[in-house]
Amino acid sequence: MNLIDKADERGVPSLVWRAGQDRRLEMIKAAADTAQRLTPESRVLVDGCGIGMYIRALKQFTPHVFGLDIEFDRVVESYKHSTLVQVAAGEQLPYPSNTFDVVLSHEVIEHVNNDGLTIAEMVRVLKNRGRAIIFCPNRLYPFETHGHYWRGQYYFGNTPFINYLPDVLRNQLAPHVRAYTASDLHQLIEPLPVKVILHSQIYPGYDNLTARRPQLGRIIRSITYALEQTPLRRFGLSHLLVIEKTSSSIL
Repeated sequence: MNLIDKADERGVPSLVWRAGQDRRLEMIKAAADTAQRLTPESRVLVDGCGIGMYIRALKQFTPHVFGLDIEFDRVVESYKHSTLVQVAAGEQLPYPSNTFDVVLSHEVIEHVNNDGLTIAEMVRVLKNRGRAIIFCPNRLYPFETHGHYWRGQYYFGNTPFINYLPDVLRNQLAPHVRAYTASDLHQLIEPLPVKVILHSQIYPGYDNLTARRPQLGRIIRSITYALEQTPLRRFGLSHLLVIEKTSSSIL
């Protein structure tokens, strides 16, 4: 299996575990632990699990880590880390309402057919006071990291300033993936029985750069991580949105 197949449609799942993933895991743990939702008894869903890297990481906290992905080959890979995985779409989760303490969606909603329905389904399967932790691309980040199309040809990699273009132009170059403003995300969750626990933006881990040029990578990390504590966080790579379900009623 070529793990970058369908990179334009699905993105590339986390293939290795490095410092950037460690940092995001700490954010996930902090967001879940605030409500004591990550214990050995917790039920966790990784919605869009890729090849299962976050399933493996979260199993250190609870054995009850479920996962799903729309790509069969990726689910086969993730089965190495958990038998509680299956092929399914985020718009129609195959679980009863009020099932999970935590739902993680890591760089997934930008690829689904219906992002509003996907988030509504996350909320549906959460228990009352359960939390959904959502990472997704920030429209204000200077690069489109999912590549672009030009004259019908797809080019994989980072492309500068596409997301700064008006929608009519941006969506011609990157019709395969969404990027979100803060307002976009709040419009998606506004109809749902949730409250916002945290909404911020985070910068990349720069793992590839740090592997090639360790000193430069560490300098850039220290500068941009410091920016996360300032208004300049709004230009970070990804949104981190944590929402808590406020009603156990079935949506």
